[in-house]
Amino acid sequence: MNKVGLTLLTAVFGGAVALGGYKLIENKKFDGKSFEDKQKVYFANNPVGAMSSTGNPDFTQAAAAVSPGVVHIKTTYTRKGSQESQGSPFDMFEEFFGMPQGGGRRQMQSQPIQASGSGVIISDDGYIVTNNHVVEDADKIEVVLTDKRTFEAKLIGRDPNTDIALLKVAGKGLPVVKLGNSDNVNVGEWVLAFGYPLGLQSTVTAGIVSATGRDIGILREGQQQRGNPFGGNTNQPLASSAIESFIQTDAVINKGNSGGALTNAAGELIGINSAIASPTGVYAGYGFAIPVNLVKKIADDFVEFGNVKRGYIGINYQPVTSELAKERGITDVNGLFVEDVVAGGAAEAAGIKKGDILTKINGKVITGSPVLGETIGRLRPGDKVNITYKRDGKEKQVSLTLKGEESLKTASASGKASKSATEIYNKLGASFIPASAQKKKELGVNSGVVVTQVNRGGIFDYFGVERGLVITEVNGKAVNTVDDVETALGATQRNIVRLKGVSPQGGAVQLSFPVEY
Repeated sequence: MNKVGLTLLTAVFGGAVALGGYKLIENKKFDGKSFEDKQKVYFANNPVGAMSSTGNPDFTQAAAAVSPGVVHIKTTYTRKGSQESQGSPFDMFEEFFGMPQGGGRRQMQSQPIQASGSGVIISDDGYIVTNNHVVEDADKIEVVLTDKRTFEAKLIGRDPNTDIALLKVAGKGLPVVKLGNSDNVNVGEWVLAFGYPLGLQSTVTAGIVSATGRDIGILREGQQQRGNPFGGNTNQPLASSAIESFIQTDAVINKGNSGGALTNAAGELIGINSAIASPTGVYAGYGFAIPVNLVKKIADDFVEFGNVKRGYIGINYQPVTSELAKERGITDVNGLFVEDVVAGGAAEAAGIKKGDILTKINGKVITGSPVLGETIGRLRPGDKVNITYKRDGKEKQVSLTLKGEESLKTASASGKASKSATEIYNKLGASFIPASAQKKKELGVNSGVVVTQVNRGGIFDYFGVERGLVITEVNGKAVNTVDDVETALGATQRNIVRLKGVSPQGGAVQLSFPVEY
C-alpha cells in the first residue's frame, strides 16, 4: 500500500473512532438531561418550520406537527364484587371525560371497566404526559398513536395535587410535541386543543385563551374526599397541597380530551387539558388546562426522583376579599392574608408572622392563590424565593428557603398532641365580624360575632353552619371579636366545641361538634 493510501486509511479510521467516542459521550450526557433539554437536541436535529398566527388564522402547519404526538389512552379497570360509593368531585371528571372515578351512588360491576382519554408524547423514547385522573387505579394502560401503532404503557408517576401523570412506552423515534413556555401565554391569543373526544379519532379544535391563573377548586375537592394529608382545614394550604392555576380557553374540549394538548398557534405545547366548566357534562364554553411549565417540573421529578419534590412556605392563608378587608381593616386589594405560620417552617424562619399580607413573590404581584401556588409548585425543597409582604402598612422583603413535605408533616403531627386555639379556629373554616350594636339590639343579645363566610371543607361547612348566624358564646364564653372567638376556642375540652347563637330569623341555636370529624 502506498504512503498516500495508508495516510488516507489512517485518517478515516481515526475519524470513525472520534465520531464513535463523541456519540458515546453525547448519549451519556443526554440521559441526564431534563425533558426540555432533550427536546432542544431533538428539534435541533428535527427542525420545525416557523409558524405564525398573524393575518387570517391558518393552523394547518401546527395541526400537522402536533397531531401525531397526541395519543389515545385506553384504560382498563377490574372491579371485584359490587360496591356502592358516595359522590366524589372526580365524578365531574367522569362526567366530562368518561373516567370511572368517584361514581355517585351506583353499583360497580365485576366485569372489567374500560375508559379513555388522551396523552402527549414529550420525548421520542416514549415518555407521555397525561392527567392523573385518566390513569388513576387503572389495571392496564394502552396507548394508541395516530398511525395505529399500539403500546402497553408503564406508569412512571402520578400526582393528584396537579392532576399530572407520566407514562412510558417501549417505542423509539416517536413523534414529539414541542414544549412551549406557559409564562408567555396571553389572554386573547389563538390556541388549539388536541385529543380524542366523544369516541372520535384524533381531533383538533381552535379558540382563544380566555383567562390565566384560574382556580376552580376541583383538585382541592378531590383531596377532601381522599383525606387531608396534613390534617386540618382542607381550605388551607397545609391541608391542601393541590395546585390550581389553569389556562382557561374557549377551544372546544369534550369527553376524551382529558390529558390532551393545548398548544399555541406555533404548535408549541402550553398546557395539558384537564377539565371543563359545564352544567351538562359536555362542552358549554370553557375548558381548563394545566400550564406546561408546571407539567415540565412534575415530569422531570418523576424521572429524576420517582416522585414529586415540592417545596413549602409553611403558612395558612386566605385571599384578601372585601369581607376580609373590612373585618381586618386591610386596604390592599391584592395579596394573601397569613392566618397562621407553621412552627419550624420556611416562613417562620424568614420572620413572616400571622397577620402579614403577602403581596409579591419573586417580584410578581400576588393577585390570588394561583400565583403563589404555581410559583411554589415549580420549585423544590431548598430553593429560595423572594417574598414581599406588608405589616402595619409597611412593605418588607425577605428571602426564604423552601422546606419539604416531611417537615410540615412533622410539625402537623406534633401539633396534634395539643391542639392550639389557632389550629381549632382554622379548622372552623369561617370568617367573622363583630355584630353591630343595632344587630345585638334587634336580636336581644349582649354579645356576638356574625359568620360572614363559610369555606368549603371546614367544620362549619361539614355541620351545616350558615352565613349570617350570630354566635354569642363559644365554650361558655361571651364573644364580641375575632380574638374573643380564638381565645374561647382555647377552652375546648375533649375536642368538642360548644356554640350558642341566634339565627338570622331570630331563633336560638346551640351547637356542639368535634374538632376531628
